[in-house]
Amino acid sequence: MSELQHMKVGMMTSGGLAPCLSASVAQLVKYWAAALKDGKIASLEIRMYKDGYKGVLIGDSFMLAEDVWEECDALNYLGGSPIGNSRVKLTNLKDCIARGLCQENETPLEVAAQQLMKDQINVLHTIGGDDTNTQAAHLSKYLLDEHGGKVVVIGMPKTVDNDVYPILQTFGADTAAHQGALFFENVVSESTANPRMLILHECMGRDSGYLTAATAKAYRERLSLQKFVPGFTTSADSRDVHAIWIPETPLDIAKEGARLKDVMDKFGNVNVFFGEGTGVEEIVAEMEAAGEEVPRDAFGHVALAKINPANYFSTHLAKLVGAEKTLVQKSGYFARAAAANEFDRTLIGDCAKAGVDSAIEGISGCMGQDEDKEGQPIRAIEFERVKGGKPFDIKQEWFQTMIAAIGQVKAE
Repeated sequence: MSELQHMKVGMMTSGGLAPCLSASVAQLVKYWAAALKDGKIASLEIRMYKDGYKGVLIGDSFMLAEDVWEECDALNYLGGSPIGNSRVKLTNLKDCIARGLCQENETPLEVAAQQLMKDQINVLHTIGGDDTNTQAAHLSKYLLDEHGGKVVVIGMPKTVDNDVYPILQTFGADTAAHQGALFFENVVSESTANPRMLILHECMGRDSGYLTAATAKAYRERLSLQKFVPGFTTSADSRDVHAIWIPETPLDIAKEGARLKDVMDKFGNVNVFFGEGTGVEEIVAEMEAAGEEVPRDAFGHVALAKINPANYFSTHLAKLVGAEKTLVQKSGYFARAAAANEFDRTLIGDCAKAGVDSAIEGISGCMGQDEDKEGQPIRAIEFERVKGGKPFDIKQEWFQTMIAAIGQVKAE
């Protein structure tokens, strides 16, 4: 790949939002421009595909003018995606046909491959989560098997869930945790609006409890800096996190209800942080036993918004703690739409720099800190090793310390 003098680079963002999409585009543009300036490549064109894989399939894209490359630095401080996202699975032929993204006599992988070759793309950057990079793996293999590997695919791992093997830290997860903490810092004041108030704070994360735990940690750190006046009913204790429920820990709602009733009796309110995937197995089992259809998306994931774990918890827990009023608040959309913080911008920049070098060398893969390698180096991780579903490690000392501090039964 280093022999190629003229580089035509494509970029796309895909899947749900995370606080890193715009910054990833900014950093990739920065390091490709630097590669040109440093003489690593002779010339450069950058093409942006709109709305993720949808744009690749229907050929909806635009060329990024060279005179705005430097201006792309502003994207570091912008939330959302500057080129749009979509949820498209290249191996789901039925869904792609239904959405008008390919014809019945076509396969999405071939349509995507043909479009990339038509645009003469040398390198495609797929910026997205585990689903996006799984699709990138399929596309990379297809290009290699059917078209001689004419396009290098470089993934950039974004997801607030931080649940991708074997990547130590996915883009946007740290920012989302701090934004979720900021969100709850305001919401918790609602505990003073009504006696015996139960507040349920739902965090995103699907089957991983990372974001819920990290958000609780970040919130408690913010709370520790808040000054309170003795004698008043609102205090650090009343505004603390009283329970953290995540998919990785067993939940005995009856026992937790008894514990939290004591908290309610003492402080007049209860604050629970829970992951959106918590209790899903129990809810799905109830639905299937009742003969109800479980709603799922194009990737086969349970549509969490439609089965509503929050409603399940609020109904059961409110009775157990004797709540007079229950408030359910979801920080997910607030948190995931934020601009990347300094931690994530640094991580993204390091991965973008290494990703550009890897692309020039002709090596496909998903950029990230490879936790299976000594020293956890940032490298182009082989796509076949990249997959979602990594659980949060509840044995980490900071999590165990936090659970003990709030009086919850130790997670095993």
